[in-house]
Amino acid sequence: MTISIEVKTKHIEEQSDEQNHRFVFAYTVTITNNGDSNSQLLNRYWLITDANGKKTEVQGAGVVGEQPMIQPGKSYTYTSGCIIETPVGTMEGYYEMLDTAKNKHKASIPVFRLCVPNIVH
Repeated sequence: MTISIEVKTKHIEEQSDEQNHRFVFAYTVTITNNGDSNSQLLNRYWLITDANGKKTEVQGAGVVGEQPMIQPGKSYTYTSGCIIETPVGTMEGYYEMLDTAKNKHKASIPVFRLCVPNIVH
C-alpha cells in the first residue's frame, strides 16, 4: 500500500499572543492513496516539538472527527491546528491505515516546520 502525505502550514497571527507564548498554526494535510485498493485512516499520532524542546504527543481515532476511506488514485484533505509556546516548532507522526484485506500499516508523516513568517532567514 502506497500512501503519500503532503502538509502545508500557516501561522494564525490573529489567534496568537507572543507576550503569553501562544503561537497558533493551521496545517492542511493531503493524503493520497497511490495503491490499488481502498485504504481507511483509522488513527493518528503526532509528535509536536517546540523550539524549547518541549514535546507533546497527540493520538486518537481519525482526523477532524472522521475516519475517511480513500479510494485508489484519490486524495483526502483536511485542515487542523495546534498551539505551541515558541514561534518555531516541528510536527511529525503517522496515520494508522487499514486496507481492503484488513491489513493495518503506518503511513509516516515526515517532519514539517511550524514557523512564524520572517522569523527564520
